[in-house]
Amino acid sequence: MRLLRLFPIINIVSFIILTQPACKKLVEVSPPVTSLSSGNVYTSDATAAAVLTGIYTQMSTTSLTGSSITAMSFLPELSGDNLTLLSSVAPASWISYYTNNLTNANGDFWDIIYPNIFVVNAALEGIAGSATLTPAVQQQLLGEAKFLRAFYYFYLLNLYGDVPLVTGTNYTINDVLPRTPRAQVWQQIIQDLKDAQTLLSANYLDATLLNVTSARVRPTNWAATALLARAYLYTGKWDSAETQANTVINNSSLYSLSSLSTAFLANSTEAIWQLQPVNAGQNTQDAQAYIIPPTGPSYIYAYFLSNALMSNFEIGDQRRVVWVDSVIANGVTYYYPFKYKVDSIGAPVTEYSMVLRLGEVYLIRAEARAQQDETSGAQSDLNTIRSRAGLQPDTVSSRTGLLSAIMHERQVELFTEWGHRWLDLKRTGIVDSVMGAPGYACQSKGGVWNPNWQWYPVPLGDLQTDPKLVQNVGY
Repeated sequence: MRLLRLFPIINIVSFIILTQPACKKLVEVSPPVTSLSSGNVYTSDATAAAVLTGIYTQMSTTSLTGSSITAMSFLPELSGDNLTLLSSVAPASWISYYTNNLTNANGDFWDIIYPNIFVVNAALEGIAGSATLTPAVQQQLLGEAKFLRAFYYFYLLNLYGDVPLVTGTNYTINDVLPRTPRAQVWQQIIQDLKDAQTLLSANYLDATLLNVTSARVRPTNWAATALLARAYLYTGKWDSAETQANTVINNSSLYSLSSLSTAFLANSTEAIWQLQPVNAGQNTQDAQAYIIPPTGPSYIYAYFLSNALMSNFEIGDQRRVVWVDSVIANGVTYYYPFKYKVDSIGAPVTEYSMVLRLGEVYLIRAEARAQQDETSGAQSDLNTIRSRAGLQPDTVSSRTGLLSAIMHERQVELFTEWGHRWLDLKRTGIVDSVMGAPGYACQSKGGVWNPNWQWYPVPLGDLQTDPKLVQNVGY
């Protein structure tokens, strides 16, 4: 593929050097005094760790509306039914996602993720081959790299369908890879996560990767377990999804549901993995992107929560009170996500961006149990989430009714987080009914729904350079 053929030109050493200043909070070690080359990056604990720290920093520094995988919390929300876009003032690229009218010029996530997979693969090769790293550091870094590769492929697979499976750095091989069947990519994701469970520490580690810390900003084996539970859910392995979710939920000494108002604070008890803010004077990119100023929507803030989402909050749902706010401009009320509340420059850093959290794990287990007709257990998990939101227990007992209730709960619990709604619509087979019904989501946004559009298009550049790569149907 074009990206993996060209990416070696982007020296990994440069990647480390460029990210070192911004990584200071995460790394908390002095940069090496000797010059770096690709041959000695993996001889020092600090520089080897900096390769993966650079990936976390890249996620944390880039706007949700920019070129980063964190745009999963924005662009797929436009594709689905959680956001409304003011097309009259919005950038054309956002309109393409919003009206489900992408072209092969829209390669955002493909173009973002594959270069990072190259870095991860290079790290796996370099770290595994190093004879000078501290053994505990070497093991943790191998675990983080395996976890990250699974994390990246999870999103590639669920956005594009079959994708080339790249597990090495030989661009002469990577350049002509065909699309790999989804089942095989899922196998790789699950194996990487199983390996990560074994390799990663059960404790949150500081920048040295040797000392325990309270900051939940580097992946642990609990993060691998939570993502593995999700992978099993997506692949219909209900009993395995339940087992993995049990492991996380039962670790009550480390994880518990926070109050709604504290869930997204730094190192909350709900956090399984967070991104630490590293931009000077800023808290999260989530707050920067989603909090609409008092003047109302504009070219930069051309989006707000949709009527479809707002109408799904039940009367008395405290998430509607605590996790949503609004502004009134020209007599119109615009609602926006308010899970992250600090957008002022220079304010103390009190919030970290959530990547994996316990609330989702409860809903994974609820769904897995419902699929196995474990009615009481599914109800219990569903109502644990509802109780925190101030709602009465849901007493539905049929499998169909429970699954519908869980899907409802996932929308009002996980909105504007990592594309959950868009991926849920697709994996549960309801994307056509939600997006394509007359007068419904896609049509109301000014588009005409095509079932093929649940998969994003492969970028033109990669199609032109890889003769074995084919485009998704409908583009």
